[in-house]
Amino acid sequence: MNIAEILFIALGLSMDSLAVSITCGVILKRFRIRHIFRIALFMGIFQGIMPLIGWMAGVSFQKSIVDYDHWIAFGLLFLIGSRMIWEGLTSKNDQNNRFDPTKAVTLLALAIATSIDALAVGISFAMLNIQVAEPVIIIGITTFLLSFLGASFSSKFGQKFNFKMEIVGGIILIGMGTKIVLEHLHLLAVYL
Repeated sequence: MNIAEILFIALGLSMDSLAVSITCGVILKRFRIRHIFRIALFMGIFQGIMPLIGWMAGVSFQKSIVDYDHWIAFGLLFLIGSRMIWEGLTSKNDQNNRFDPTKAVTLLALAIATSIDALAVGISFAMLNIQVAEPVIIIGITTFLLSFLGASFSSKFGQKFNFKMEIVGGIILIGMGTKIVLEHLHLLAVYL
């Protein structure tokens, strides 16, 4: 597998992380480089590590997770999205009580939900006898950079508007989870 092929795979895998990073950036209370870095770091590490885990697990793991991986991603995104919507609806315009997307537990759930497809890619690498070190590094770095840029630019946008971005972000996350389930159930292709 050459670098161009790995880069295309990395770009494809990083799109969900980019969308989540944009959503996180929009609802940040204020722009802090350490928050943006933290979001990007979680996304990049998990997007890079999941292919390695899939590669190590090989074919036997694929059969046990393929039936419900999309439900795990949907569940995580739905729970976080619902919580964001609830906090957006119930909190007064108190900036101190806004949903914080930079909490470790939140970022962990988002990073896992958006990197489950990378696990499947790692399994396919094992089945095709592809060495995994170079793809893992490229996937992780690509996801980190795109997530960093997405969260950076979107955080500036979110601060310019005074409406509850948690609600918008929650709807986006639930929509992403629904899209993942529909794609895996092959229902989305019927409508496109």
